[in-house]
Amino acid sequence: MKLLRNRWFGPAVLTVLLLLAPLLISTYSTMILSEILIMGLMAISFNLLLGYTGLLSFGQGAFFGLGGYCAALMLQAGYQNLFLLLLVGMLISLLAALVVGFFSVRLDEIFFAMITLGFGMLFFSVAHNWLDVTGGSDGLPVFVLPSLNLFGTELTFYDPLNMYYLVFSIVLVGVVLLWLIVHSPFGLILKAMRENKQRVSFVGGNVQLLRIVAFAISGAFTGLAGVLFCLFNSMATPEFMHWSFSAKPVIMSIIGGTGVFLGPLFGAGIFFLLEQVIILFTENWMLFLGIVLVPIVIFFPQGVFGTLRNKIFREGAK
Repeated sequence: MKLLRNRWFGPAVLTVLLLLAPLLISTYSTMILSEILIMGLMAISFNLLLGYTGLLSFGQGAFFGLGGYCAALMLQAGYQNLFLLLLVGMLISLLAALVVGFFSVRLDEIFFAMITLGFGMLFFSVAHNWLDVTGGSDGLPVFVLPSLNLFGTELTFYDPLNMYYLVFSIVLVGVVLLWLIVHSPFGLILKAMRENKQRVSFVGGNVQLLRIVAFAISGAFTGLAGVLFCLFNSMATPEFMHWSFSAKPVIMSIIGGTGVFLGPLFGAGIFFLLEQVIILFTENWMLFLGIVLVPIVIFFPQGVFGTLRNKIFREGAK
């Protein structure tokens, strides 16, 4: 039990399992797991706002889509450097998040959520209607994926196994960086603002500036997830920016638990597993997914992962 309570034991086991999983499961399952990791990174990035800053954003799809479109446009223009694609996607998403955050963070609660929703739909409308650049509703296909020279070996990512390990590596780096941010003094200030932003302001904290920085960081890592999804899906589409897509990290975070750092990642896994099971029986999987999610929210108020984790810790303390 003491081993289970060790803060590093669970993440270490999860990392090893994810590292070995593609060697034990089918190609299709490997592709599903790749998508779970990408969406898990987006959900953890989103949770920096909801779980740690207390801000509910419905515009994260805009930054996800910007990252995807940056990658698609650069690949179509002939840029094949993988790290350049990742950095540019993050940078453009970060700059967009700074602009959106400048107008959004002055507001709280439902007003903040609505203005981020408005900005998200603005980006969606631009992507949907700017046919010459974005391809409109058809999106931008990616015909050539970047390669990576690793110790003299040229790796390509057309093979689902290679693509998985690319996604796994980038997501692992992204999650570690977000963990360091959350557990830094800056992360502690974000938690303080979540609890009582007036007190932070009284002791000299610039609440608006801190929120903008958190929003920009969240947008940058969401853009990174968008680049990965573009490479994985070989396409960028306006649907990435739609409000319904922005709702996915919200649902994943709530399912997994907003109060636990890795909760949204587990929420992404539960979300996709439910989707895969339900779709075997009906095409109206969203209806039945909603029916399944209601008892999850009722009986796991801190999320599935958060509730189980707290229970293990309480029993271990006895």
